[in-house]
Amino acid sequence: MKKAEHAEIALLIEDHKNLICKVAHSYCSDTHEQEDLIQEIIFQLIKGYEKFDHQVKVTTWMYKVAFNVSISHYRKAENRKKYVVEMPEKLVSVEETNAADVDDNILRLRSFIEELDPLNKALLILYLDENSHAEISEAMGISVSNVGTKINRIKKQLQKKFKMS
Repeated sequence: MKKAEHAEIALLIEDHKNLICKVAHSYCSDTHEQEDLIQEIIFQLIKGYEKFDHQVKVTTWMYKVAFNVSISHYRKAENRKKYVVEMPEKLVSVEETNAADVDDNILRLRSFIEELDPLNKALLILYLDENSHAEISEAMGISVSNVGTKINRIKKQLQKKFKMS
């Protein structure tokens, strides 16, 4: 998409944001879901603007895109509802740990884990929960040997951080 087209579609979206919001509001009552739907509509408008042939009014095209995205979104939401089960409000409670009761090394380890990228953090959590390499491999979708390699690298990283701190 050319820079001029980016500017055109951005201006069209701004000029017709009420159209987009109106369609999203008609398909969703939850404000968070409306926001998601509006973002998806805008994404599809931007994505499809190159192929828009200007044979119809721009608002007609925008309505068509908005309705198609909304209908698809609605169908997916209806399908998801089949699997939703109402849960009690306080199903799980998280215990607050008193920082004074936690060993300094544990606190440092937690802060080092927070610095890891999401994949390594997930690997380490699975490892610390005493899952086997095979279980970690299955959960993460990587080979067993890759699990071992990554865990060893993470351990070395953590050892360095402990020595440096």
